[in-house]
Amino acid sequence: MSSPEIRWAGPRALLLELDSLDAVLSLHSRLRDNPAAGQVDVLAAARTVLVVFDSRASARAARGPLARLGSMPAGAAAVRDKPVHIEVVYDGEDLAEVGELTGMGPEGVVAAHTGQLWTAAFGGFAPGFAYLVGETDALNVPRRGTPRTAVPAGSVALAGNFSAVYPRRSPGGWQLIGHTATRMWDLQREQPALVRPGTTVQYIAVRELIQLSRTETDQADGTQADAAGTETPAAGPALEVLSPGPQALIQDLGRPGLGDLGVSPAGAADTASARQANRLVGNLPTDAVIENVMGGLSVQARGELTVALSGAGTAADIRNEGGSSRPAPMYSPFPLHDGESLHLGVPEAGLRTYLAVRGGIDVPPVLGSRSTDLMSGIGPAPLAAGTVLPIGAVDSARAVGHAEPPALPEDLSPGAGGKPVVLRITSGPRHDWFTPRSLEALTGQAWTVTAESNRIGVRLGTGPSTPGADAGTALERAREGELPSEGVVAGSLQVPPSGLPVLFLADHPVTGGYPVIGAVIPEDLPAAAQLPPGATVRFVEVDPETLQPPAPLPSTRKKQ
Repeated sequence: MSSPEIRWAGPRALLLELDSLDAVLSLHSRLRDNPAAGQVDVLAAARTVLVVFDSRASARAARGPLARLGSMPAGAAAVRDKPVHIEVVYDGEDLAEVGELTGMGPEGVVAAHTGQLWTAAFGGFAPGFAYLVGETDALNVPRRGTPRTAVPAGSVALAGNFSAVYPRRSPGGWQLIGHTATRMWDLQREQPALVRPGTTVQYIAVRELIQLSRTETDQADGTQADAAGTETPAAGPALEVLSPGPQALIQDLGRPGLGDLGVSPAGAADTASARQANRLVGNLPTDAVIENVMGGLSVQARGELTVALSGAGTAADIRNEGGSSRPAPMYSPFPLHDGESLHLGVPEAGLRTYLAVRGGIDVPPVLGSRSTDLMSGIGPAPLAAGTVLPIGAVDSARAVGHAEPPALPEDLSPGAGGKPVVLRITSGPRHDWFTPRSLEALTGQAWTVTAESNRIGVRLGTGPSTPGADAGTALERAREGELPSEGVVAGSLQVPPSGLPVLFLADHPVTGGYPVIGAVIPEDLPAAAQLPPGATVRFVEVDPETLQPPAPLPSTRKKQ
């Protein structure tokens, strides 16, 4: 067996390209059971395995061992459990069309779908969504020309050489051939995902299904089933939300290591500012805080609290029940007395402001984290007026901090004057999919942040940020065809057919089917998360091992 091709996917991740799905599953199984030193996550895909590490040093040290491990015979670690049985009523809207595309007719499609075992290759865009590969290519069909805006939960579908079950209602462009009552994702189970990489599945045709006792709209899968808090009085100190502003979420440092389940790490978009807010009030770095976008957040103290604000600087004030007010400082701890309320204005620079309370926001964790994941719908619901957030017990051994300078870079300070924010990037694992002109344009021009950006990703455009400026160049591919979906990390610059990059943030999908031309280094992601619409960005390429500019190529000119 040949050695895998190893590509950098940012300075802390390696993408291994292998010969076959069996080789992928074998290597994935080995790394899942015996992780490499510093390994944080491992994610299988159709032909690749993404391995994420805790540092550049760990990633660099793992290249040799991973090459040797990926060269081992696939059968050595390939293990198959008994197949999972999924009962299906074959009544999908696209069944007849799939019959025509394959030349089998509807009955032939059903026979082919149930007549073979399917193996889960990798997780998808939602928790519990697994890409299943069959034993034959008989049902290889294209995606729909126009995706549906909503596919019902439990839909059984085909696309390319894959089959899958939609675990929840979501948009999708796969061909629908039936539906099932089997719950693919349920947080009430010890293992929430029914199917994960390496699991085999046997579809069974039935005439009818036992109806679920819960509908797909009542959050039966357990994602964001409960509000972040309650309207009933908390037993101890608490924080009541008077107004969430445009968006207010509970965040901590996320839930890494669950990529196989289709669950992104999530967590605070600007981890540097979230850590700073916790440090100021004497919390652990992992304690939950409130992440507020574009100000407007108003909260009221129930009990005596110590709080701090970090991230995007804003004019904030504290109001008491008597009607008087005083300014609230940024980047410094301050008391919020019982009955007082804190009100945040629109940030002067940046996008996200973080509010930490001494003791931490003490809502129930989901899969080990209190963070809200907008991509998968896992974790506390977005905050709403009337939500009461319990505060955890204070660790008196941890001292309240002193005032600190902002964690934001100078490029995002109020006095920056609209200059482009500089973000360092490494060459992406699929940079060879793009023309030399596009590779030059990536770092040679400024990009504009569009209003469609969110916690999933920063969408970039080429339009000028100032009147009269020249528009930039969209990125063009050097090769045709589709890239099989593969694992991606936060910071990835994925390029869809429009040629306009999307910079993935905390809630990014765990896999992507568009080529990644570059990756913003983890150290610069906090700044990327603070980019407001209309801001301009410039990328500077650095070496993934040193984070320094790449060494120039040796000259080919002969000495005179």
